[in-house]
Amino acid sequence: MTCMAAAGAATPAMADAVPVSVPLDAVRTTLGVDVPHIATGVPVPVVGAPQAPVHHTGDLLPTPLLPVVPIATDLGDTLVTSPVPNLAGRPETDGEGSLGAPATTVHTRSPGLILGAPLSMPDGSNYGLPNLTAPKLGLAAPELTGTPEALLGLR
Repeated sequence: MTCMAAAGAATPAMADAVPVSVPLDAVRTTLGVDVPHIATGVPVPVVGAPQAPVHHTGDLLPTPLLPVVPIATDLGDTLVTSPVPNLAGRPETDGEGSLGAPATTVHTRSPGLILGAPLSMPDGSNYGLPNLTAPKLGLAAPELTGTPEALLGLR
């Protein structure tokens, strides 16, 4: 019990997204041009518990054979700003364009495999031998759920 408590205490806290700012200052220094500023968050996927296989009466293999795994992550705030020179053909109209995407949560589920054996359970009327059946093959479709959005601005 003490070992489990120590392992739980030593686990670092999970971050939703790791903030990252792309360093482009060297380009500005080297080329002498204004460069965009990019700040975003790198998503940290959190894997959930896989769907447990279910055994049905009369089937030799569980369903699904390859379990569906849920994965959730937070897409962090993203902001890209860039200078827009001579917007109307005059230096007085210099501005800055921006593209921002607020943070959102994305949920996914991996595909699962459903496979049925070509043999039935042992049959008493057939001297305990299994009968041939039509094999089953199926795929549980993957899912992707989220509400990403983007905001375009110019000032």
